[in-house]
Amino acid sequence: MKAVVPLAEACDDSVFGSKAVGLGEAARGGLPVPPGIALAGSIVEEVASGEEEAIRQVAESVSSLALPLAVRSSAADEDGAQASFAGQHITLLNIRTVEEVSEAVREIWWSANSDSAITYRQRVGLFRRPSVGVVVQSLLNPTTAGVMFTQNPINGADERMIEASWGLGEAVVAAQVIPDLYRIARNGEILERRAGFKKVAIRSLPEGGTYEERLPAELTEQLCVADDDLRNLHALATRCEEIYGMGRDIEWAIADRELYLLQCRAITRAGK
Repeated sequence: MKAVVPLAEACDDSVFGSKAVGLGEAARGGLPVPPGIALAGSIVEEVASGEEEAIRQVAESVSSLALPLAVRSSAADEDGAQASFAGQHITLLNIRTVEEVSEAVREIWWSANSDSAITYRQRVGLFRRPSVGVVVQSLLNPTTAGVMFTQNPINGADERMIEASWGLGEAVVAAQVIPDLYRIARNGEILERRAGFKKVAIRSLPEGGTYEERLPAELTEQLCVADDDLRNLHALATRCEEIYGMGRDIEWAIADRELYLLQCRAITRAGK
């Protein structure tokens, strides 16, 4: 089996990890996934060890992707219903050159093998050393981004719950803002629109990396998702459930007026 494949060809989570395989399913299902590739755990470990042939192969494989890039971990047992590794395995955004990708891959491998990540694995009953795949995708420059649960994770209600903010979705994922909150019934009726308090937006820097942009006062409590976009998000939730099953935790972004799926995983069960 190839160690580097387009996302649409990532099918084995023991090789490429659950995130890559989930995005592969999305791509094969016609969902709007940004272009990308999947790296098998074996080649990620070779890159982390400094093997020149592996580094050359990765650089060659990502050269077809539009820059800048997002580089994300994709361990075999990452982000399942029993455990979420958010905050344990790092994501590196706005990688500006092909040459920087291998260093990003190396950092992700080390994050997955850090003391804190291993301790977390043991706490949730995972005692094997992880096989760490990696996903490399073209990075969007979103107007708005966030997360969506296809069922309410707080009370189990059969409704979509959406959290959103301006800029890259990391502001929502990392709790750097109080996001806007939206609730949509399964029949598509918008049940609630509640403005958050969004003082900052995460933006890409021209030289690489990201920064916190201080937002003007008029955007702080302005709703950032229009009703047409809410309808598109509801349709995306429905399609994700058709492909993956019920109870999905979705990361999404809107860039150039188009909605994109960044990740789709099972909702982590409470108490895990």
